Amino acid sequence: MAERSFKQEVEKLRLGAGAEFRGEGILAVTKALLQAGVAYVSGYQGAPISHLVDVLNDAGDILEELGVRFESSANEAAAAAALAASVNYPIRGAATFKATVGTNVASDALANLASGGVTGGALIIVGEDYGEGSSIMQERSHAFAMKSQIWLLDPRPNLPSIVAAVEQGFELSEASRTPVMLELRIRACHVTGSFTARDNVRPAYGLKDALERPHRDVSRIVLPPASYLHEREKVEQRWPAAVRFIEEHRLNEMFAADSAEIGIVMQGGLYNNVLRALELIGLADCFGDSRIPLYVLNVTYPLVDAEFVHFCAGKKAVLIVEEGQPEFIEQAVNTILRRADLQTRVDGKNMLPMAGEYTGAVVREGLRKFIARYRPDLLALAPPAPVAEAGHGAAARVADAVHARPPSFCTGCPERPIFTAMKLVERELGPYHVSCDIGCHLFSILPPFNIGNTTMGYGLGAAGAAALNAPAARRAIAVMGDGGLWHNGLASSIGNAVFNRSDNVIVVVDNGYSAATGGQDLLSSAAETPRRATGNPIETAVRGVGVKWVRTLTHTYDVARMRDTLKEALTTREPGPKVIVAQSECMLNKQRRVRPMLRARAKAGERVARERFGVDPDTCTGDHSCIRLSGCPSLTIAPNPDPLRREPVTRVISSCVGCGLCGEVSHAAVLCPSFYRARIIENPTAWDRFKATFRAAVIGWLQPREPREARP
Repeated sequence: MAERSFKQEVEKLRLGAGAEFRGEGILAVTKALLQAGVAYVSGYQGAPISHLVDVLNDAGDILEELGVRFESSANEAAAAAALAASVNYPIRGAATFKATVGTNVASDALANLASGGVTGGALIIVGEDYGEGSSIMQERSHAFAMKSQIWLLDPRPNLPSIVAAVEQGFELSEASRTPVMLELRIRACHVTGSFTARDNVRPAYGLKDALERPHRDVSRIVLPPASYLHEREKVEQRWPAAVRFIEEHRLNEMFAADSAEIGIVMQGGLYNNVLRALELIGLADCFGDSRIPLYVLNVTYPLVDAEFVHFCAGKKAVLIVEEGQPEFIEQAVNTILRRADLQTRVDGKNMLPMAGEYTGAVVREGLRKFIARYRPDLLALAPPAPVAEAGHGAAARVADAVHARPPSFCTGCPERPIFTAMKLVERELGPYHVSCDIGCHLFSILPPFNIGNTTMGYGLGAAGAAALNAPAARRAIAVMGDGGLWHNGLASSIGNAVFNRSDNVIVVVDNGYSAATGGQDLLSSAAETPRRATGNPIETAVRGVGVKWVRTLTHTYDVARMRDTLKEALTTREPGPKVIVAQSECMLNKQRRVRPMLRARAKAGERVARERFGVDPDTCTGDHSCIRLSGCPSLTIAPNPDPLRREPVTRVISSCVGCGLCGEVSHAAVLCPSFYRARIIENPTAWDRFKATFRAAVIGWLQPREPREARP
């Protein structure tokens, strides 16, 4: 199971030489890997690169035909470690994960790989999750590439450039014996377009050859004295080899124009934004023709000194369009030009924001400042700049009028009742320190739950509370998901808690999938898959590392039982970590799985029953505790039908999926009994029709009787 199926699209991967390939950026990357003769691919899902893992999963048959091994890795470290197959053997391999959190997790393996170097091409495809749409801390992959000297590609965001970067990335890696990192921003991953396909290539030297003819080179292993020699080799051999390859194969691109006094240097991934900004200013057209010279860095590390000297010679100034901070490229360009004794002015962060995403509007304003300083005549015929003040004023008015809408759980999410139960326990026993983890459950830190003090990384929920394992009247609570547990948490959180005799409480949210990364299957998933081993219980795993007190709840929507189990864990005198495994299937994935089946059954004329909940407006008190305790998006307010009451009543809208949490909350928290459950039946049987007729008759008889009895 995954967020999206590519079963139909992957057939395009079979296209041969000369055929036109049309599709998403992620599909293009997969096709490029096969065209380049990749032998193995490993990866860990995580936006914006999730769909690459999903595509590779769905393309299993095609990969097997070509002898390509795909490993759905336990975490990014495992994915990066698989690249060890390229160290001693002429095997092309690729790993993929989300940056920068993925590179952080994989840093040990990547640093060792970069130190010893590779024989076969090794490509690390990272989703650069930076900017307004990101869900992680704002950092760049560039710093990591510089630290370990891994060459960094940042291609123009169109399919031909992305495909070329994949294929040339392997060649660059082999030419310099260095792993190469390919950076793809969110929009590049999902941009659509076309390119001319080539035939897929079966690896000339495959994994079978390596197994049957093993070879080792001790000098590639990071041990002294070899580790000291690796550093010299990087500087004296690999770096110059990479620069030569970049120059000879023209991986970077220059677009000349008539305004030679100034120029613009940009990361390849920002090419579309820069060109669009120039078009809005009137200095470029939609076909890519610019009146200002452009130097596009499809390779942002290492930089090529000779190319910069050539581009900047004779120019008054150049503008470096470099997204994020610090300004690594800008600093390096200043050094390059000063060493070459070129006096070309270098502008960058003085014209553009130091941090934040470089959208088209942001780049346009920076370009206006730059051009106005050095070539104001070029702006004479440009359209007038938008009035920034008016825009900010409109934004302020909208902010004043529209309520903040913090991200929250999906409708019917089985994690919501866990935090509802926590709020009920908090009412009774007082507040607790809650250590959070990466995943959907992190939404609990926001309204209406407002639960959670810290989060330190995927699978590190309990480790984040390790320091708070001290004698006190209360225990700390840690929360992690099943995805975090299998990623890293079983050892780093659970095992660590057992080893250090933690007395804290750990809640493992087992929703059946790696839900936060797109709904991929896990070791503990209930689904049976042909290429994976699933169905391994979490309780068995945590008991296996030494946890004694474990409770598994198979229905998280039972708020009263969840509340009581939490109270027991927080008050028991039994020593050691207390683990609660809270199970219920991710509602989003459940709906993806169940709805097509129900539609098919209804279309075939079979009986289909769906449950929905509602609120009796005559009973509702207008207190809205049900909303505050569950936060379900399908609960809202509506005008009170009683003219003598002013408080708006609670209303259940059509997005309800019938999980039953609202009713459970009302019961567990002893709220007003205003919720009712209704069953909607398609293609009813004769028995269903009889019951409906009988009920309607009884209710109809009771309804007129009620006003008669009320008369004096």
